[in-house]
Formats: sequence, C-alpha cells, structure tokens
Amino acid sequence: MALRNVVCRGDEILGKKAREVKEINERILETLDDMLETMRESNGIGIAAPQVGILKQMFIVEVDGTFIELINPQILEMDGKQIDEEGCLSVPGVIGKVERPKHVKITGLNREGKTVVYDETDLVARALCHEYDHLQGILFVDKAFDVREIELDVEE
Repeated sequence: MALRNVVCRGDEILGKKAREVKEINERILETLDDMLETMRESNGIGIAAPQVGILKQMFIVEVDGTFIELINPQILEMDGKQIDEEGCLSVPGVIGKVERPKHVKITGLNREGKTVVYDETDLVARALCHEYDHLQGILFVDKAFDVREIELDVEE
C-alpha cells in the first residue's frame, strides 16, 4: 500500500464523471488499498477514486465500524432527509451544510467482483451519497449552504 496525493478543488478531474471499472485486476485492487491508506492517514471517513486522480467508479466509506468498498456503485433507493455539516479531503479547510437522504440503499461490486447491497442510514448514508457524488463529478460545496472556512489542525 502507498499514500496517494489527494486531488483538490480546482483540478478538472473532480468535475468529470468517473468511468465504469471493466475488470477488477491487480491495479484496481492496489488502488483500493492505496485509497484506504490515504483516507485513514487523512482522517477521512470516505474517499473516491477521482480524489486520488483516477477517473474510475469506486469508493470507500468507513464510519463507526462500518466498512464499505464499492466498485461501479448504483443507488437503488433514497428516502428521508437529513441536514448536517460536511467536509471533504479534496476541499480542505471548508465545511458546509448539505441536505442528504436519511436512508440509502446502494449496490455495486466488492473487490472479489461479487454484487453486494448495503442498506444504510444517518452518517453512513450521508458518506455514501457524498462519495457517490464524487463519481458524478459533484463536490459537496456544489450542494452546500452556510459554507465557511475552518482552521485545519496541522501536525508539526
């Protein structure tokens, strides 16, 4: 595994729609492993491939013991409403409130190529929608209100 550079707002890749993963091979698995290491090192709860410069449909979400790794995800159902603050590894130092569904049912492939379905609520649902948006070329700030800058904790 290796740390990848996180692509930040202003890079055109973040505004593009990610392409379907045609084959789950060693390169895809290595990218997923690198994404996980990068996300954890950055104290994130989710990361999508475009955030590490790869325009492929895959992302990872890890929240409170729930670990979801999806390739070629598709949202099946969304309902309810929740509004809360979000941040993003690709938009450092900025937070904003975003309305998201309270419940999301999503499907995709796992790293073994098997179809999986997740039925999630609350923060996990929010994170899934946030990462799914990255695959559509949408940043949270495109949907957010009450957007403001925050001070980042910088380790010395």
